Amino acid sequence: MPVLRTPDERFASLSEYPFAPNYVETADGLRVHYLDEGPSSSAPVLLLHGEPTWSYLYRTMIPVLVAAGHRCFAPDLVGFGRSDKPSQQADYSYQRHVDWMSEVLLDRLDLGDITFFGQDWGGLIGLRLLAAQPDRFARGVIANTGLPTGDHPMSEAFSAWKQFVHDSAEFRIGNVLARAAVGTLSPEVIAAYDAPFPDESYKAGARAFPTLVPVAPDDPAHEANCAAWEVLDRFEKPFLCAFSDGDPIFLGAEHQFIDRVPGAAGLDHPTIEGAGHFVQEDQGPQLARVIATFIGQT
Repeated sequence: MPVLRTPDERFASLSEYPFAPNYVETADGLRVHYLDEGPSSSAPVLLLHGEPTWSYLYRTMIPVLVAAGHRCFAPDLVGFGRSDKPSQQADYSYQRHVDWMSEVLLDRLDLGDITFFGQDWGGLIGLRLLAAQPDRFARGVIANTGLPTGDHPMSEAFSAWKQFVHDSAEFRIGNVLARAAVGTLSPEVIAAYDAPFPDESYKAGARAFPTLVPVAPDDPAHEANCAAWEVLDRFEKPFLCAFSDGDPIFLGAEHQFIDRVPGAAGLDHPTIEGAGHFVQEDQGPQLARVIATFIGQT
């Protein structure tokens, strides 16, 4: 499996990203990067990013959570951020992403008593981890994500996104974030989202992700995601949905979780106003306060 590693100088002096890197090597030799910020004695808050972002997405949330006394773990998925990047799209699968994060977070780092937060693919992957080892998790929080099995069609917005990624000769990731943001991103922030990808050869993971979402019952992930839903249907620990009011891809998807997950019953599920798909970018500090309050209440 040919693997690329983004040069460290690409990450020097990024805007609002003063965090020290940490690394774990997987059994198949991939170096996976993660942030570890906050008091080591505190229970972990696991922050999983999605497509096509990296842990930079959490730069405004981590300080708020740390100030509230929490320890934050924010890994870069394989193919993203400072983590290694297999260079062929065929090297990526939904199951491989789940297995890589399970090995890093649950086996190597041995996290427990976890407060999980996931958005976009961070939810698709993180919810599989939660379902596989629910005893490791104290509570869950999700935003702008889902756990599709392929039994129901995805939104038109997702189909358009999938086609865009497929058709784009040059996949300009920083520009994707700029177009999706509710406000205006500075050139420095746009450059930071581009930093992990010196050229198109580094973007195999980012290009592969849309093709890995289950869209039919015969998808390879169908059975595993159905099994995960069986666990979520019995998950009684606190489970909060904090979706934004302006996400065209997952608008309304929170109701499936609110209606099915026992731990979501009776909670006040907030809507994060003034945010699009990348709610962490648009309203990061507000979302971090929601998570911190939820931890304190539960």
